[in-house]
Amino acid sequence: MAATSKEHRLSQHVYATLQTLSCSLVEGLYLREADSMQELLCTPSQHRTDILAWICSSICPSLSKKLPSLRSKDPISLSQELAVFGQEMMLCRTDDLDLITGRACPLRQLWFLEQLLTLVPDSVDSSEDSRAGGEGLLKELFCPEALPHLTHALTPTLNPWPSDIRGARKGQRSLPSRPRGEEVAGVTALLESTLAALEQLHDQCVFLRGEEASPSRFSVCALRVAVSDLAQMMSVFSRVYDTDFRSYCSRDPPSLRSHTHIFSTVHRLLTACNTELEVLRQVSEVSVCLSDTVNEVHSDPCYWSHGHKHTLSTQLEHLTKRYTEFLSLHHGTDSKLPLTEP
Repeated sequence: MAATSKEHRLSQHVYATLQTLSCSLVEGLYLREADSMQELLCTPSQHRTDILAWICSSICPSLSKKLPSLRSKDPISLSQELAVFGQEMMLCRTDDLDLITGRACPLRQLWFLEQLLTLVPDSVDSSEDSRAGGEGLLKELFCPEALPHLTHALTPTLNPWPSDIRGARKGQRSLPSRPRGEEVAGVTALLESTLAALEQLHDQCVFLRGEEASPSRFSVCALRVAVSDLAQMMSVFSRVYDTDFRSYCSRDPPSLRSHTHIFSTVHRLLTACNTELEVLRQVSEVSVCLSDTVNEVHSDPCYWSHGHKHTLSTQLEHLTKRYTEFLSLHHGTDSKLPLTEP
Protein backbone atom coordinates (compact mmCIF):
# COMPACT_ATOMS: atom_id res chain seq x y z
CA MET A 1 0.00 0.00 0.00
CA ALA A 2 2.88 2.39 0.80
CA ALA A 3 4.53 1.74 -2.57
CA THR A 4 1.22 2.29 -4.38
CA SER A 5 0.61 5.62 -2.64
CA LYS A 6 4.17 6.72 -3.51
CA GLU A 7 3.61 5.79 -7.14
CA HIS A 8 0.35 7.74 -7.16
CA ARG A 9 2.06 10.84 -5.71
CA LEU A 10 4.84 10.65 -8.30
CA SER A 11 2.31 10.17 -11.11
CA GLN A 12 0.36 13.23 -10.04
CA HIS A 13 3.56 15.28 -9.68
CA VAL A 14 4.90 14.29 -13.13
CA TYR A 15 1.53 14.91 -14.81
CA ALA A 16 1.16 18.31 -13.12
CA THR A 17 4.70 19.26 -14.18
CA LEU A 18 3.92 18.38 -17.80
CA GLN A 19 0.84 20.59 -17.65
CA THR A 20 2.88 23.42 -16.12
CA LEU A 21 5.44 23.16 -18.92
CA SER A 22 2.58 23.37 -21.48
CA CYS A 23 3.22 19.98 -23.01
CA SER A 24 0.87 19.65 -25.98
CA LEU A 25 0.71 15.85 -25.58
CA VAL A 26 -1.23 16.09 -22.29
CA GLU A 27 -3.55 18.93 -23.29
CA GLY A 28 -7.17 17.89 -23.59
CA LEU A 29 -6.75 14.68 -21.55
CA TYR A 30 -8.29 16.05 -18.32
CA LEU A 31 -7.10 13.15 -16.16
CA ARG A 32 -8.25 13.27 -12.54
CA GLU A 33 -7.41 9.85 -11.10
CA ALA A 34 -3.88 8.87 -10.11
CA ASP A 35 -4.37 5.43 -11.66
CA SER A 36 -5.12 6.98 -15.06
CA MET A 37 -2.04 9.19 -14.82
CA GLN A 38 0.12 6.21 -13.89
CA GLU A 39 -1.31 4.18 -16.77
CA LEU A 40 -0.48 6.99 -19.21
CA LEU A 41 3.08 7.44 -17.93
CA CYS A 42 4.07 3.83 -17.16
CA THR A 43 2.31 1.71 -19.83
CA PRO A 44 4.13 0.99 -23.14
CA SER A 45 2.46 3.05 -25.89
CA GLN A 46 3.28 5.42 -28.70
CA HIS A 47 1.82 8.29 -26.69
CA ARG A 48 4.20 7.62 -23.79
CA THR A 49 7.17 7.45 -26.19
CA ASP A 50 6.12 10.79 -27.71
CA ILE A 51 5.94 12.35 -24.22
CA LEU A 52 9.44 11.08 -23.39
CA ALA A 53 10.74 12.36 -26.73
CA TRP A 54 9.15 15.77 -26.06
CA ILE A 55 10.86 15.97 -22.65
CA CYS A 56 14.26 15.09 -24.14
CA SER A 57 13.79 17.58 -27.00
CA SER A 58 12.87 20.28 -24.48
CA ILE A 59 16.11 19.63 -22.61
CA CYS A 60 18.24 19.45 -25.77
CA PRO A 61 16.58 21.32 -28.71
CA SER A 62 18.98 19.71 -31.21
CA LEU A 63 17.18 16.38 -30.67
CA SER A 64 13.97 17.83 -32.14
CA LYS A 65 15.52 17.59 -35.61
CA LYS A 66 17.00 14.12 -35.12
CA LEU A 67 14.16 12.23 -33.43
CA PRO A 68 11.49 12.49 -36.21
CA SER A 69 13.78 10.79 -38.71
CA LEU A 70 14.51 7.97 -36.26
CA ARG A 71 10.78 7.55 -35.51
CA SER A 72 10.04 7.09 -39.20
CA LYS A 73 12.81 4.51 -39.67
CA ASP A 74 12.61 2.17 -36.67
CA PRO A 75 11.08 2.53 -33.18
CA ILE A 76 14.01 0.58 -31.73
CA SER A 77 16.44 3.20 -33.05
CA LEU A 78 14.38 5.91 -31.36
CA SER A 79 14.46 4.02 -28.04
CA GLN A 80 18.20 3.51 -28.35
CA GLU A 81 18.75 7.22 -29.05
CA LEU A 82 16.66 8.16 -26.00
CA ALA A 83 18.64 5.66 -23.88
CA VAL A 84 21.90 7.25 -25.06
CA PHE A 85 20.54 10.67 -24.10
CA GLY A 86 19.54 9.32 -20.65
CA GLN A 87 23.08 8.02 -20.18
CA GLU A 88 24.46 11.44 -21.09
CA MET A 89 22.21 12.90 -18.38
CA MET A 90 23.59 10.18 -16.00
CA LEU A 91 20.07 8.87 -15.32
CA CYS A 92 20.22 5.44 -16.98
CA ARG A 93 22.37 3.13 -19.10
CA THR A 94 22.31 2.54 -22.85
CA ASP A 95 20.93 -0.97 -22.34
CA ASP A 96 17.98 0.22 -20.19
CA LEU A 97 15.52 -0.15 -23.07
CA ASP A 98 12.82 -1.44 -20.70
CA LEU A 99 12.95 1.90 -18.92
CA ILE A 100 12.63 3.78 -22.21
CA THR A 101 9.82 1.67 -23.65
CA GLY A 102 7.81 1.57 -20.39
CA ARG A 103 8.33 -2.07 -19.37
CA ALA A 104 10.26 -1.39 -16.15
CA CYS A 105 8.62 -1.10 -12.74
CA PRO A 106 6.35 1.99 -12.45
CA LEU A 107 8.28 3.48 -9.54
CA ARG A 108 11.53 3.48 -11.50
CA GLN A 109 9.85 4.95 -14.60
CA LEU A 110 8.24 7.75 -12.60
CA TRP A 111 11.53 8.56 -10.89
CA PHE A 112 13.25 8.67 -14.30
CA LEU A 113 10.61 11.02 -15.73
CA GLU A 114 10.71 13.23 -12.64
CA GLN A 115 14.51 13.59 -12.87
CA LEU A 116 14.26 14.45 -16.58
CA LEU A 117 11.59 17.09 -15.94
CA THR A 118 13.84 18.85 -13.45
CA LEU A 119 16.23 19.53 -16.36
CA VAL A 120 13.56 21.09 -18.58
CA PRO A 121 13.64 24.93 -18.64
CA ASP A 122 10.70 26.75 -17.10
CA SER A 123 9.46 27.79 -20.52
CA VAL A 124 10.38 26.08 -23.75
CA ASP A 125 9.74 29.14 -25.86
CA SER A 126 11.36 31.60 -23.48
CA SER A 127 12.89 33.73 -26.24
CA GLU A 128 9.57 34.18 -28.02
CA ASP A 129 7.78 34.91 -24.72
CA SER A 130 10.40 37.48 -23.67
CA ARG A 131 10.26 39.14 -27.05
CA ALA A 132 6.46 39.26 -26.93
CA GLY A 133 6.58 40.59 -23.38
CA GLY A 134 9.06 43.30 -24.36
CA GLU A 135 6.94 44.39 -27.30
CA GLY A 136 3.85 44.52 -25.07
CA LEU A 137 5.69 46.62 -22.50
CA LEU A 138 6.85 49.10 -25.16
CA LYS A 139 3.34 49.37 -26.57
CA GLU A 140 1.97 50.01 -23.07
CA LEU A 141 4.59 52.69 -22.36
CA PHE A 142 4.14 54.58 -25.62
CA CYS A 143 0.38 54.39 -25.83
CA PRO A 144 -1.38 57.80 -26.00
CA GLU A 145 -2.88 57.38 -22.54
CA ALA A 146 0.51 56.81 -20.87
CA LEU A 147 2.45 59.47 -22.83
CA PRO A 148 1.76 62.35 -20.33
CA HIS A 149 2.98 60.19 -17.45
CA LEU A 150 6.11 59.25 -19.37
CA THR A 151 6.85 62.91 -20.17
CA HIS A 152 6.36 63.89 -16.53
CA ALA A 153 8.70 61.07 -15.41
CA LEU A 154 11.43 62.22 -17.85
CA THR A 155 11.15 65.90 -16.85
CA PRO A 156 10.05 66.06 -13.18
CA THR A 157 8.95 69.40 -11.74
CA LEU A 158 9.19 68.33 -8.07
CA ASN A 159 12.39 69.43 -6.34
CA PRO A 160 13.71 66.37 -4.53
CA TRP A 161 15.81 68.33 -2.01
CA PRO A 162 14.40 68.73 1.54
CA SER A 163 13.65 72.21 2.84
CA ASP A 164 16.72 72.49 5.11
CA ILE A 165 19.08 71.36 2.34
CA ARG A 166 17.46 73.74 -0.15
CA GLY A 167 18.00 76.60 2.31
CA ALA A 168 21.67 75.68 2.74
CA ARG A 169 22.14 75.47 -1.05
CA LYS A 170 20.67 78.96 -1.43
CA GLY A 171 23.04 80.40 1.17
CA GLN A 172 20.43 80.55 3.92
CA ARG A 173 21.22 79.07 7.30
CA SER A 174 18.32 77.31 8.92
CA LEU A 175 18.17 78.02 12.66
CA PRO A 176 17.78 74.98 14.88
CA SER A 177 14.39 74.81 16.47
CA ARG A 178 14.15 74.78 20.24
CA PRO A 179 12.98 71.59 21.84
CA ARG A 180 9.42 71.64 22.98
CA GLY A 181 8.27 70.98 26.53
CA GLU A 182 6.82 67.58 25.67
CA GLU A 183 10.13 66.42 24.16
CA VAL A 184 12.07 67.60 27.24
CA ALA A 185 9.66 65.80 29.55
CA GLY A 186 9.97 62.60 27.50
CA VAL A 187 13.77 62.71 27.52
CA THR A 188 13.79 63.41 31.27
CA ALA A 189 11.53 60.44 31.96
CA LEU A 190 13.74 58.22 29.81
CA LEU A 191 16.87 59.31 31.69
CA GLU A 192 15.23 58.72 35.08
CA SER A 193 14.08 55.21 34.08
CA THR A 194 17.58 54.44 32.80
CA LEU A 195 19.12 55.63 36.07
CA ALA A 196 16.70 53.47 38.09
CA ALA A 197 17.55 50.44 35.97
CA LEU A 198 21.29 51.05 36.47
CA GLU A 199 20.85 51.33 40.24
CA GLN A 200 18.87 48.10 40.31
CA LEU A 201 21.58 46.39 38.27
CA HIS A 202 24.24 47.75 40.64
CA ASP A 203 22.37 46.29 43.62
CA GLN A 204 22.27 42.89 41.93
CA CYS A 205 26.05 42.91 41.25
CA VAL A 206 27.49 41.71 44.56
CA PHE A 207 31.11 42.21 43.52
CA LEU A 208 30.53 45.99 43.04
CA ARG A 209 29.50 46.69 46.65
CA GLY A 210 33.06 46.93 47.99
CA GLU A 211 33.62 46.10 51.67
CA GLU A 212 29.91 45.63 52.36
CA ALA A 213 29.72 42.80 49.89
CA SER A 214 29.37 39.31 51.29
CA PRO A 215 32.33 37.00 50.66
CA SER A 216 31.82 35.02 47.47
CA ARG A 217 32.55 31.36 47.07
CA PHE A 218 35.82 30.17 45.59
CA SER A 219 35.74 29.45 41.86
CA VAL A 220 38.27 28.61 39.19
CA CYS A 221 37.29 31.73 37.25
CA ALA A 222 38.04 33.95 40.29
CA LEU A 223 41.43 32.27 40.73
CA ARG A 224 42.22 32.82 37.06
CA VAL A 225 41.33 36.51 37.32
CA ALA A 226 43.43 36.90 40.49
CA VAL A 227 46.46 35.25 38.88
CA SER A 228 46.07 37.43 35.79
CA ASP A 229 45.92 40.60 37.91
CA LEU A 230 48.98 39.46 39.87
CA ALA A 231 50.88 38.80 36.66
CA GLN A 232 50.05 42.27 35.31
CA MET A 233 51.10 43.95 38.56
CA MET A 234 54.37 42.02 38.61
CA SER A 235 55.11 42.89 34.98
CA VAL A 236 54.51 46.59 35.70
CA PHE A 237 56.71 46.40 38.81
CA SER A 238 59.45 44.69 36.78
CA ARG A 239 59.48 47.57 34.28
CA VAL A 240 59.64 50.17 37.07
CA TYR A 241 62.36 48.17 38.80
CA ASP A 242 64.49 47.99 35.64
CA THR A 243 64.18 51.73 34.98
CA ASP A 244 64.37 53.22 38.50
CA PHE A 245 65.60 50.71 41.08
CA ARG A 246 68.10 48.59 39.21
CA SER A 247 71.02 50.82 40.15
CA TYR A 248 70.20 50.58 43.87
CA CYS A 249 69.71 46.81 44.08
CA SER A 250 71.58 43.95 42.47
CA ARG A 251 68.78 41.40 42.73
CA ASP A 252 66.57 40.35 39.82
CA PRO A 253 62.92 41.39 39.87
CA PRO A 254 60.41 38.71 40.94
CA SER A 255 58.83 36.66 38.19
CA LEU A 256 55.60 34.70 38.10
CA ARG A 257 56.20 31.11 37.09
CA SER A 258 53.48 28.81 35.84
CA HIS A 259 54.89 25.68 37.54
CA THR A 260 55.66 26.49 41.17
CA HIS A 261 55.66 24.10 44.08
CA ILE A 262 52.88 26.06 45.82
CA PHE A 263 50.38 25.58 43.02
CA SER A 264 51.46 21.96 42.61
CA THR A 265 50.96 21.30 46.32
CA VAL A 266 47.53 22.98 46.34
CA HIS A 267 46.49 21.01 43.27
CA ARG A 268 47.67 17.75 44.82
CA LEU A 269 45.85 18.44 48.08
CA LEU A 270 42.66 19.39 46.27
CA THR A 271 42.86 16.24 44.15
CA ALA A 272 43.38 14.10 47.26
CA CYS A 273 40.45 15.82 48.96
CA ASN A 274 38.21 15.19 45.96
CA THR A 275 39.29 11.54 45.88
CA GLU A 276 38.56 11.13 49.59
CA LEU A 277 35.15 12.73 49.20
CA GLU A 278 34.37 10.41 46.31
CA VAL A 279 35.44 7.39 48.38
CA LEU A 280 33.26 8.56 51.29
CA ARG A 281 30.33 8.99 48.93
CA GLN A 282 30.77 5.48 47.57
CA VAL A 283 31.14 4.04 51.10
CA SER A 284 27.93 5.80 52.11
CA GLU A 285 26.10 4.37 49.11
CA VAL A 286 27.41 0.86 49.85
CA SER A 287 26.34 1.20 53.50
CA VAL A 288 22.85 2.20 52.45
CA CYS A 289 22.67 -0.78 50.09
CA LEU A 290 23.87 -3.17 52.80
CA SER A 291 21.36 -1.77 55.28
CA ASP A 292 18.53 -2.23 52.80
CA THR A 293 19.68 -5.80 52.09
CA VAL A 294 19.86 -6.68 55.80
CA ASN A 295 16.42 -5.18 56.42
CA GLU A 296 15.00 -7.19 53.56
CA VAL A 297 16.58 -10.38 54.93
CA HIS A 298 15.08 -9.75 58.40
CA SER A 299 11.68 -8.53 57.27
CA ASP A 300 10.87 -10.55 54.13
CA PRO A 301 9.45 -14.06 54.68
CA CYS A 302 11.86 -16.30 52.77
CA TYR A 303 12.14 -19.51 54.92
CA TRP A 304 9.65 -22.39 54.71
CA SER A 305 8.38 -24.19 57.80
CA HIS A 306 5.30 -26.43 58.06
CA GLY A 307 4.10 -25.27 54.64
CA HIS A 308 4.39 -21.51 55.36
CA LYS A 309 7.05 -18.85 54.80
CA HIS A 310 8.57 -17.20 57.87
CA THR A 311 11.00 -14.36 58.43
CA LEU A 312 14.54 -14.93 59.66
CA SER A 313 13.78 -13.65 63.18
CA THR A 314 10.73 -15.90 63.51
CA GLN A 315 12.70 -18.87 62.25
CA LEU A 316 15.54 -18.17 64.71
CA GLU A 317 13.09 -17.88 67.58
CA HIS A 318 11.51 -21.20 66.63
CA LEU A 319 14.90 -22.91 66.38
CA THR A 320 16.00 -21.41 69.71
CA LYS A 321 12.82 -22.65 71.36
CA ARG A 322 13.28 -26.17 69.99
CA TYR A 323 16.92 -26.23 71.07
CA THR A 324 15.99 -25.06 74.57
CA GLU A 325 13.36 -27.76 74.83
CA PHE A 326 15.84 -30.34 73.61
CA LEU A 327 18.42 -29.29 76.19
CA SER A 328 15.88 -29.34 79.03
CA LEU A 329 14.72 -32.79 78.01
CA HIS A 330 18.28 -34.04 77.72
CA HIS A 331 19.26 -32.71 81.17
CA GLY A 332 16.17 -34.33 82.72
CA THR A 333 17.09 -37.72 81.29
CA ASP A 334 20.66 -37.44 82.51
CA SER A 335 19.55 -36.72 86.09
CA LYS A 336 17.67 -40.07 86.29
CA LEU A 337 20.77 -42.07 85.33
CA PRO A 338 22.79 -43.65 88.26
CA LEU A 339 26.07 -42.01 89.10
CA THR A 340 29.06 -44.38 88.80
CA GLU A 341 32.67 -43.98 89.45
CA PRO A 342 34.75 -43.66 86.42
